[in-house]
Amino acid sequence: MTATSPSPLSTGAPRQAGPSATPARAPFAGRRLRLPFSAWHLLLAPLALLFALPLIWLLLSSVMSDAEINRFPPALWPSGIHLDGYRYVLGNAMFPRWFANSLIVSAVAVASNLVLGSLGGYAFARMRFAGSRTLMTLMLATMVVPFQLTMIPTFLVMKKLGLIDTLGALIVPSLVTPFAVFLLRQFFLSLPRELEEAAWIDGCSRLRVLYSIVLPLSRPALSTVAVLTFLATWNDLTWPLIAINHDVHYTLQLGLTTFQGQHHTKWSAVMAGNAITIAPVLLAFLAAQKSFIQSITSSGLKG
Repeated sequence: MTATSPSPLSTGAPRQAGPSATPARAPFAGRRLRLPFSAWHLLLAPLALLFALPLIWLLLSSVMSDAEINRFPPALWPSGIHLDGYRYVLGNAMFPRWFANSLIVSAVAVASNLVLGSLGGYAFARMRFAGSRTLMTLMLATMVVPFQLTMIPTFLVMKKLGLIDTLGALIVPSLVTPFAVFLLRQFFLSLPRELEEAAWIDGCSRLRVLYSIVLPLSRPALSTVAVLTFLATWNDLTWPLIAINHDVHYTLQLGLTTFQGQHHTKWSAVMAGNAITIAPVLLAFLAAQKSFIQSITSSGLKG
């Protein structure tokens, strides 16, 4: 009986690599280098820094002295932290009153635009009535009319109502804007009708559907309307300059103009006042940034 030679597999001997064996790969072969950020950030980061330069310059100038601000060429960095501008602004007896006036006008404008804009936007999005498209077109046409053309008629209307030199003259023209109605209408059109139809079958009225179903789903659009309305009302200077005469009714933007004299301007106080003024706007935008971006990317896709 002929003895059989033992197989390399049965004896545990190592297998020899033949010509057809797969070559061993390098440890990092075939792997793509993954950056912790997108390549677009290499372009967007310098642009963001470029747009942030005025804000950075404002904050640095607010802690400079008047001599440093007026020096030519201007100082790029303060020699020390000088808080004279902040002391001058906060020491002004009328500054808290101006801040409260701006806050009242902006808060009322935001609340009214959310309520009236939601009602108008839902009516144009879901209800069909005679002349609805024509009315919507006329409303949108008013968005391209500059405020300088409607300034005098608005002043005459406020004068007839007896609201000149009161906060009512600043609140009434901002109660509802065509932009708020249009943006909310576009967002309502993107919502599925099936949710509302199911509520109608259960016996809900249109107002109940709007309050209980549509508005909770429209938080991104509502946040966008709130932020943009607050920004426009808080920073408005032209209309308060026309409608308000006495400093007790000044808004913050109008009050800051009193720091600029005909022959002398205290620039440290102007910079400090503006730094305080933009703080609520930045906080409002940062608080609603995610909803703001979501609304802008999802609205306006349907006509």
